[in-house]
Amino acid sequence: MFHFDIGNIKKRVQELDDSATDENFWQDIESAQKVLQESKNLKDKIEEYENLKSEIEDLEVLIDLAFEEEDFSLGKEIKTAYEKVKTEMENLKLATLLSGEYDKNSAILSIHSGAGGLEAQDWAEMLLRMYTRWADKKGFTVKTLDILPDTEGGIKSVTLLIQGFNAYGYLKSEKGVHRLVRISPFDSSGRRHTSFASVDVYPELDDNINIDIKESDLKIDTYRSSGAGGQYVNTTDSAVRITHIPTGIVVQCQNERSQHSNRLTAMKMLSAKLIQLKEEEHKEKIEDLQGKYTQIAWGSQIRSYVFHPYNLVKDHRTNAEVGDINGVMDGDLDVFINEYLKKKALLK
Repeated sequence: MFHFDIGNIKKRVQELDDSATDENFWQDIESAQKVLQESKNLKDKIEEYENLKSEIEDLEVLIDLAFEEEDFSLGKEIKTAYEKVKTEMENLKLATLLSGEYDKNSAILSIHSGAGGLEAQDWAEMLLRMYTRWADKKGFTVKTLDILPDTEGGIKSVTLLIQGFNAYGYLKSEKGVHRLVRISPFDSSGRRHTSFASVDVYPELDDNINIDIKESDLKIDTYRSSGAGGQYVNTTDSAVRITHIPTGIVVQCQNERSQHSNRLTAMKMLSAKLIQLKEEEHKEKIEDLQGKYTQIAWGSQIRSYVFHPYNLVKDHRTNAEVGDINGVMDGDLDVFINEYLKKKALLK
């Protein structure tokens, strides 16, 4: 059922705006900025709702006019207006499905190339471009936290912070194995190749969310950042890799200004992964999580991108299909994200 509680949203905006008038509001700058950002996001939703309401009213007037005047030349204009309203209504409905505890948060997205060397590394870099383009279209900001390029080409792995309201709520649908089928540009024989890359997504946590992680459970390594001529990252000895020994979770960060900053960011990434894993396993305490943490099993792809012998992108969870593969690779992912959200809502 579609329910958009505009009354409660307006009430929340008033509460946030009232708190901003407090004389101590700016004593905690980071907290104040989060309040202002939440207020802006909710005001944008109110504006979206009011604009849609106005467009529906205008469409009703146009339809009434066409019947009263028997002017059926307005049919084309009515159809265009109807399709616009329908799309905006669908987008608004989908936003109401993002009700998870962390859905409103920014997202941390990691891409890892599968086996296959240069071919798989090129595929991982194509996915990096795809998600960056998607984020740009959404008005989100993208920050590279860690990247491991290869000297021959492509990337072995990359971790991005995608900042924006509901970024995690949308991108959580992308977690899984992504499969590419194409004629390889690296094969002189022109043979068809299948490549895999895994995508992991988890929410960026607020600093006020604390979880108990034992120092004795951590293995912390430092190393030199691996940017290619400064293309991706700095080249100081400040990169940090943290392994959570009980679960086998590994996080790393190399793009902050100092080793201390990289460590703080990596710990936030680890905390987010542990919370996500704890929820998946329904554990009450972090120390209850045991065993090897494996992100994704190869062969269980969620989506296939076929460039040859035909053009098709198919999501295997929802059966959503798109023939415009170039559009998808340019960031047109909403059809897959929307179908995933709708299916998840039906299963609740």
